[in-house]
Amino acid sequence: MPTDFVYLASKSPRRAELLRQIGVRFELLLEPDEHAAEALEHTRPGEAPAAYVVRVTLAKAQAAAARLAASALPNAPILAADTTVVLGSRMLGKPASAAEASAMLTALAGRTHSVLTAVALARGGHIRHLLSRSRVRFGRITATEIARYVAGGEPMDKAGAYAVQGEAARFIRRIDGSYSGIMGLPLYETARLLRDTGTGR
Repeated sequence: MPTDFVYLASKSPRRAELLRQIGVRFELLLEPDEHAAEALEHTRPGEAPAAYVVRVTLAKAQAAAARLAASALPNAPILAADTTVVLGSRMLGKPASAAEASAMLTALAGRTHSVLTAVALARGGHIRHLLSRSRVRFGRITATEIARYVAGGEPMDKAGAYAVQGEAARFIRRIDGSYSGIMGLPLYETARLLRDTGTGR
């Protein structure tokens, strides 16, 4: 029997926007301890990007399921996701400073990188997940353009220091893959998980 809503274990306004886009009702189920949430995203030495993003997504889903079980909230499926940007063999997470954001964008300029987003759905003690892979080609970007973009604040809290749906769209020459996956929640994979587990429409 389809449920009326899902819990979204993410503070990302982009993921919330994407769920609304496909008509999925949701409630936020967030980690109250910001440091605990950030700890889930730490990388491990030698970890492959795909393994990393799947591991983090599953950890987010498991942590949210534990919070739900310990609460008085009504039971419902939990949706979690994580995104990483990969340039060569190097993962580019969220920049910790404006200088780091500038360095990331300088490295991405004129090159093709990958964006990996995993999405997981926890329900009834079981967790299913899918992985979206996309490739993004940036055109050449001047130092002045990078400085202006970073000064606007958009790169902060974004994997790879850019938002595909924001001002950074003018830097992108080509996308091969899922636009919504690059935003942070691949809608095709999300809809598959919801449908296959009898959640939503």
